[in-house]
Amino acid sequence: MTDRQATPLLELDPDLGQLLSGDRLEAATRELRVAVHTLDPGPWLADRISGASPSHVGLLVLDGILAREVLVSDTVSTELLGPGDVVRPWRLHEGAALLQHQVRWNVLARSRFALLDRRLGVELSRYPEVNAAIIDRVNERALRLAVTQAISQLNRVDRRLLALFWHLAERWGRMTADGVALPLTLSHRMLGQLIGARRPTVSTALSELAKHDELRRRADGTWLLTGAPVGVPEPELERLIPIRRRMLPPEPAQERAVEPEPIAPDAATELEPVHVAGVELRTVLLRLREQCETQVEEMREAFSRTTALAQRSVELRDRCRETRMVRPAAGERDTSLSA
Repeated sequence: MTDRQATPLLELDPDLGQLLSGDRLEAATRELRVAVHTLDPGPWLADRISGASPSHVGLLVLDGILAREVLVSDTVSTELLGPGDVVRPWRLHEGAALLQHQVRWNVLARSRFALLDRRLGVELSRYPEVNAAIIDRVNERALRLAVTQAISQLNRVDRRLLALFWHLAERWGRMTADGVALPLTLSHRMLGQLIGARRPTVSTALSELAKHDELRRRADGTWLLTGAPVGVPEPELERLIPIRRRMLPPEPAQERAVEPEPIAPDAATELEPVHVAGVELRTVLLRLREQCETQVEEMREAFSRTTALAQRSVELRDRCRETRMVRPAAGERDTSLSA
């Protein structure tokens, strides 16, 4: 459904005008107008928006929740979008992709969004402050995606889930007497798509979090965070995380021109021993123990296969020896018979 009457953009989202004041704010509120579309819950075919075109700036989500699903092979990765997000569900051109994937859009709750069309793009040239605010929204979304990617790389599913819930609570959470309420009815399957885990593993991890009174699911299907926020590395642990210097090798000319400087030993600059917090050290030890047990099991299987192959080799060698002994005896019998 589309609101045919153009609505002032800065009335729909006043934060976009935070860099304006006085007469310029009044003029921008009067001149920057957009059409508002309403979406009902269900699958959304973004390319069927009335008047949509790749030449438009994009879509500004005003309220509601949308999900963008990216399908690669048998895996689904989900991104949740809400008020303030700027999206472009269309592309300038569909280039050939070496990695085959599919993008699906779903409206999880009744939503509204503003169409930032070409006409608005022209008018934004007179108000670069509003344009900068829109670009900042795109940058915030990219940062949230990077945080979600970091969450998906945590070494235990329960840690991923807890970090994800606190990450979502930054946008949708509200304080209550019992903790931070997250008014989202996220299923176990969708949670798995958000953190990169299978549904059964997610169910087990949620049970563990509930047992430790860190997370509870309420009767209406929403969630309640009852523990302390997580995610900030401790100072001691930060020293163990190296800063990535570069990902590409130097150019040949640069490699010849730049010679490594010798490092002179200096007792004053000697690094202090690193002390890792107990909970993090326990996590590392558990991970190493699991890897060790896996490697021991693989070595046992390899030893069993090697033993079986050695036994088979002995049997074949004995059989060959018996065959060589039987053949000359048969030849002697044949000679005597012919005589």
